[in-house]
Amino acid sequence: MWVTAAATGECPKGYPAGALARVVVFCKTGPMANLKTIEIYTDGACSPNPGPGGYGLIILQDGSKRVLSGGFRNTTNNRMEIMAALVGLREIQSEAGEKVTIYSDSRYLVNMYGGGYAAKWRANGWRLANKQPALNVDLWDELLQLAHGGVTFEWVRGHNEHAENEQCDALAVSARLEEDLPPDTGYEAPPPVTSEQLSLF
Repeated sequence: MWVTAAATGECPKGYPAGALARVVVFCKTGPMANLKTIEIYTDGACSPNPGPGGYGLIILQDGSKRVLSGGFRNTTNNRMEIMAALVGLREIQSEAGEKVTIYSDSRYLVNMYGGGYAAKWRANGWRLANKQPALNVDLWDELLQLAHGGVTFEWVRGHNEHAENEQCDALAVSARLEEDLPPDTGYEAPPPVTSEQLSLF
């Protein structure tokens, strides 16, 4: 038997001020409670691109299922794909040492992280191999800090009757359609990369 609880309100610490979020928690006893890993299913949406965007994610952890979503007034699809994974890692960051698998239909997210490209950009002062500046530095920087050695990314085909992926897609689309969405400050006014940041790597 599922027991559900839902909450809507201000985002917890670490989220953009004023960001909209919806959290639904499902609790269950039985086989699901024996999960040895944390699974995070994610998706992002943006239409037009750039334009209003949203993200949705599902976290399966310790026998519980958490569903979160949020949106921004002007952003990009790639940023929402990263944001979905980032929000998931923020939620479980106190669980370092556990195996975490993040599922996404974004090859950009999966390949840039899994292929080591994002880490190389950071090591090169957030420059691509062609010396051009990398995009979405604010999100990649935090993602790399939170994604410890036990975190892996796996690609899933989108819109292919994958239950969790379909639910995340619906969450992301619904979030981007909300009224009075907050700004994505990392996109609208990205902070410069400081010398202090560069000195860390």
